[in-house]
Amino acid sequence: AETVGPTPSEKTQPLSNGEVISGLKEALNIGVKNAAGMASKEDGFYRNKLLFIPFPQEAINVKEKVDALGFQAQTDKFVMTLNRAAEEATKSAIPIFVDAITNMTISDGFNILKGNDSAATEYLQQNTTLALTQSFTPVVQSAIDKVELTKYWNPIIDKYNKIPFVEKQNPDLTAYVTQRAITGLFKLVQAEEAKIRKDPVARVTDLLQRVFGSLD
Repeated sequence: AETVGPTPSEKTQPLSNGEVISGLKEALNIGVKNAAGMASKEDGFYRNKLLFIPFPQEAINVKEKVDALGFQAQTDKFVMTLNRAAEEATKSAIPIFVDAITNMTISDGFNILKGNDSAATEYLQQNTTLALTQSFTPVVQSAIDKVELTKYWNPIIDKYNKIPFVEKQNPDLTAYVTQRAITGLFKLVQAEEAKIRKDPVARVTDLLQRVFGSLD
């Protein structure tokens, strides 16, 4: 009968450079797609304690003062829309991350394969965060416009700035959501990478089983 799948001798053959880098790219592609899928669904950020985006810390005194003036419902709504903007933005994240994954070289592959549970994610983060930020910013801005974030922010900041003697505050909401959205996505990607490294069931293709099975 015809043998299905790799033979025992094939399984014991050393990994080629091409297999290593292909396995890493496949793992990250699966990871970013899973991560983006989780983050971009409704409440992917808002109801996830790991990803939740709070009121901007540099303007926390704005929240405290306007809450005291009876604006807590408005600040709560603003925080929800911050998270909605991140959820909306991450719908467009997959092609950005997939493009970034192609920058990984074969020479880096073995170091990543032998590294810690988040070595591939760390490599991707270190080498792509700037490019991701530049690419992601207009996506976030579009998302902010879609969920009408400033409609909730402007009354809050206007109310605050009318308080006598306060220092005017107006944080860059696009930059804030962009940074938090990217950070949140990398947290999910890291969890996906660790799962693929540790859990044989998560190795959903023959290539992943061969590449990461060599670490068991």
